[in-house]
Amino acid sequence: MSGKTEPSRRSFHTTFIYGLWGLIAGALALPAAIYLLVPGRKRQQDQWVEAGEAARFSARTPEEVVFRRNRVDGWKVTSEKTTAWVVRLSEREVVAYAPQCTHLGCAYHWDARSGHFLCPCHSSAFSLEGQVLSGPAPRPLDRYQARIADGKLLLGPVQERQS
Repeated sequence: MSGKTEPSRRSFHTTFIYGLWGLIAGALALPAAIYLLVPGRKRQQDQWVEAGEAARFSARTPEEVVFRRNRVDGWKVTSEKTTAWVVRLSEREVVAYAPQCTHLGCAYHWDARSGHFLCPCHSSAFSLEGQVLSGPAPRPLDRYQARIADGKLLLGPVQERQS
């Protein structure tokens, strides 16, 4: 008789169950370790987006422009449709305003009769240059960085303006 004994059914099942638990723990721990140890992509702030042909904008006449922008935040990339109010001040100067009122973020519109941007929520009024004319808005309209390159209007990140 040798010193080796055959494994029992009970010890086989116990070893199998512990091995299965180990596989499950590894399958759960691997994604968590990757999430914690591998850095995500940084938020992109300086991305320029084409918003249309620069020649289509009339002088001193605001026009609402719809464009798509990709926002990268950590692991998530989101393509979003957004708008801007574009005003061509001169042949070389174009401004693009963010579409939210600086009071509570309502969407304002251009009123051609009065020659002002008007917010319907609390009656704030803004000039063509984005300055507050009346109402509870605490500061001028926020602007996108804007430039003209190769005949195209390019918009960058929004810059918050102070009074």
